[in-house]
Amino acid sequence: MIGRLGIGLFAALCALATPAAVAATAPVSSVDTAPKQRLIVLTDIEAEADDSQSLVRLLLYADVIDIEGLIATTSTHMRGEIHPESIRATIAAYAQVRPNLLKHDPGFPPAAALLAKVSEGQSSYGMAAVGNGKDTPGSQQIIRALDTVDPRPLWVAVWGGPNTLAQALFTLRATRAPAELKRLIAKLRVYAISDQDDSGAWLRRAFPDLFYVVSPGGYGHATWGAIMQPVDGIDNRTISNAWLAANIQQGHGPLGAAYPDVAYGMEGDTPSFLSLIPNGLNVPEHPDWGGWGGRYQYYVPSLTDLDPKGFTGGVPVEPETRPIWTNAIDSFTPYVAAEYRRAAKPGTASFKDDRVTLWRWRDDFQNDFAARIGWTTLPYGRANHPPVPKLAHSDQLTVRSGETLMLDASGTSDPDGDSLSYLWFPYPEATGWTQPIALQGAENMKRALFRAPDVTRATTVHFILRVTDKGMPPLSRYKRVIVTILPRE
Repeated sequence: MIGRLGIGLFAALCALATPAAVAATAPVSSVDTAPKQRLIVLTDIEAEADDSQSLVRLLLYADVIDIEGLIATTSTHMRGEIHPESIRATIAAYAQVRPNLLKHDPGFPPAAALLAKVSEGQSSYGMAAVGNGKDTPGSQQIIRALDTVDPRPLWVAVWGGPNTLAQALFTLRATRAPAELKRLIAKLRVYAISDQDDSGAWLRRAFPDLFYVVSPGGYGHATWGAIMQPVDGIDNRTISNAWLAANIQQGHGPLGAAYPDVAYGMEGDTPSFLSLIPNGLNVPEHPDWGGWGGRYQYYVPSLTDLDPKGFTGGVPVEPETRPIWTNAIDSFTPYVAAEYRRAAKPGTASFKDDRVTLWRWRDDFQNDFAARIGWTTLPYGRANHPPVPKLAHSDQLTVRSGETLMLDASGTSDPDGDSLSYLWFPYPEATGWTQPIALQGAENMKRALFRAPDVTRATTVHFILRVTDKGMPPLSRYKRVIVTILPRE
């Protein structure tokens, strides 16, 4: 039923829609074709509970992320000790559930392979632990990973202090020719959960070409905090202690039982790898495009923007000397379920700040976590698995101002045979577009029509398809369509 739009008008709009909206180039990487991302984790596990929480979640995605290192480190919150044994204990819980995980995806690695990736980083704090003769098994592991012949970038997720990475690059700078060092630096991608020792600022100064995602300064200003922070005006239940107990911790096998209660905040380190999960939305090489781990822009933040007087655990806040990937702003009006007629509609509350870029996806990635913990105990037929979105056209299109663009998700399916809900929406912040884009009809249909706004030069806008199944818990996957809008002829 088409409702107010009317059947005749809908047919007319379909005829107006650019029939061969011009495919520009080959499609961007998608969940179906993207290679697994390589990942090394630096963790101050046992400084508090959240590292152990994040490690439980990470192991549930070991089938789609190549974990190449789990390195125990220090931080400002734990300056003189490291705990690789706690990493191994979580992997031991994973070993118990891996046979059941393999029923859902054969790509989960053996526990022994993960145990071989565990090592020890710097056992003392910050730059005082970096220098000649201070190499550790962890810093050497990073160097070996960089030396591996592999065209994929190497992500380093920093959950504590980054001084083990600093030691690796200190050694490389002292032992490799400048051109070789430059080549190796170009392979690195760093996502640091704030600066938890003084080596983060040093890394950014000493290696100005190093790809670095971070919210430096006070934690209260950091994008990653959105994973745990309740937001007034929305439903926050998926980050509640009651939700965690019911959906993760209790009755979900040994790995769920290994997920500790929240101490200071839930999973503050998890955003560092959320954008590496292949879900059709995430494009790790483009932090400015937005994804489960938040959205970031490349610029030099001012010192006043870094909340220098906020809580940093005692780490000094230094002025940034070059551009970094850091906080960006999204405007977001959440959709809400409607009791009658259109199944989903924009709510009445709108939000705008840097944390929006992450929490706008929070229910989706929390439900995904709950489904995967279910994989550890349930047979395939009783568990939920994500839908598989499919486009009836290219994911890169070109239209002219004033033309109507039809976006079509025909062919989308679900491996469990679940009913599916659709939602199409523009993501203007991904390219800096600021004007509204007119929707023609309902955006929660398999096909959606948008009218291209007037532009004076070629302009790119991203449209997102979110497909959600009606399984338990409901799971979402996405397609990103990049549309180039040309001026009128």
